[in-house]
Formats: sequence, C-alpha cells, structure tokens
Amino acid sequence: MKEAESRGVTLPSDMVEAARITGIREMFLLRYLELQGSDWPLSFLMKHCSMLRNRMLADPSFLFKVGTEIIIDSCCATFAEVQKRGKDFWAEFELYAADLLVGVVVDIALVGLLAPYARIGSPSSVSKGLLGRIKHACAALPSSVFEAERPGCKFSVKQRIATYFYKGALYGSVGFVCGIIGQGIANAIMNAKRSIRKSEEDIPVPPLVQSAALWGVFLAVSSNTRYQIINGLESLVEASPVAKKVPLVAMAFTVGVRFGNNIYGGMQFVDWAKWSGVQ
Repeated sequence: MKEAESRGVTLPSDMVEAARITGIREMFLLRYLELQGSDWPLSFLMKHCSMLRNRMLADPSFLFKVGTEIIIDSCCATFAEVQKRGKDFWAEFELYAADLLVGVVVDIALVGLLAPYARIGSPSSVSKGLLGRIKHACAALPSSVFEAERPGCKFSVKQRIATYFYKGALYGSVGFVCGIIGQGIANAIMNAKRSIRKSEEDIPVPPLVQSAALWGVFLAVSSNTRYQIINGLESLVEASPVAKKVPLVAMAFTVGVRFGNNIYGGMQFVDWAKWSGVQ
C-alpha cells in the first residue's frame, strides 16, 4: 500500500482488500505499478478489467501472445480465402469478414483460457450444494495442464488431468457458439445472395448445427491438446537462462511455434470437415 501511495497510484478495490487480508506478492504489485504507467488504453484496462490485469500480472507477454495468435491466424485465413475464392474474393467479402471476426474471438479465447493469471486474495469459501463445490474445485485448477507452480499455487497430478478435460469443455463451448454465429452469418449471406441471383456453380449451403458441432469437437480435442502443449513449451523456453537474458528468444519461439501450429491446425480442420461430411 505504501509503495502504491508513494507512486501516486490507486489500487483497485480487490487488490486493496487482498493487501489488507492476505497480502499481495511483491512481483505482482511492482508489475501492476509498472503497467499503470503505460499509455492509454492499457493503463485504463489494467485498472478496470480484472481478467486482463490478472493475466498480465502473471504473464507480461500475454498481450504479445494474443496479438501473435490473431495476426498469424488472420494472415493465414486471408491467404487461404484469397486462394479459395480467387476472382470472387471481393464479391464474397462479407463471408470472409464474418469468418475473420469470429476467428479473432476464437483466437482470444484460445490464448486467454489457458493463460496463467494472478490469484488475488484468498480463495472464496465453498458454497453449499453440488454446484458450489464444482465451482470451488474448478477455481482451484491450474490454468493449463503445464502451468508452473509458484508461491500459493500448487497443483496435483489429478488437478492437471482434470484441467485438460475442463478446458476441453470450455474450448468446445466456445467452438460451438462461435460456429453457430459464424456459420449462421455466412449461411444467411449465401441464402440472401441466392434469392437474388442463382448460379449452377453455387456450392451447397453448409449445415448450421453440424458445422457448429464440428467446430466444438475440433476445439475441444485438437485445439485443446495442441495449445496445452504450446503453453508448456513456452513456459519451458521463458524459464530458460537464455530467454531470461535475451527476452527476444522467447518472443521468437512464440511466433514460430504458433505459426507452425496454425498451419497444422488449419490442415487438420480441413481433413476433419471432409471426414465428417460438413464440407
């Protein structure tokens, strides 16, 4: 508290309460004070968005990883769309834009759901009933299977295994919802255009629910597994003596491994779509 006051920074209410009751790790406090000195809008978000703040406190490279994922995925998707649509790309730009926007949401979820975060304050008391116990158990799980332990955060093997299935369920839910929205927009545009002008070259409109289900299963199984491994590899590289001396090494590794994963994941999804009969 004195450190924050000496720098003229006001801590958010939950951090103030945690400082009085359980205390805050010095590393988290110093990172918060440093990030509060950042330009707008980061300083504003750090103060008013606890989800972003807690992830930035645990991993200062969180935004870099999110940005890397979005840029790589968007560039790869754009290249693939241009190749697939050819001269019809601009005529079908709405479909591309809808896919791109949904892709950005998925990218943020892929990175954010597995990112380590600062656990500010003491764990909430266990609520009565089954749902309360489940909520408490989920809150005690690591962010990812290979999340490194730190003071106040110890995880058992059972918790790490449970994390894989829990995050798989979250990934699957995100995939299904984004699939419904993205494919729904695309189908609506396709049907609207065909009501005006039909062509023998029109491809069949993809089934909405089956497409969304495919996205859900793909994210729950393939993406969940791949991103768990990526998080573990990034943690190993970031903890290495070389990366601590030269942070650019960890950043280059993040770009390289996420680029390779994106290419592989895209090819795998095409295979899954063909096997399932959706495409």
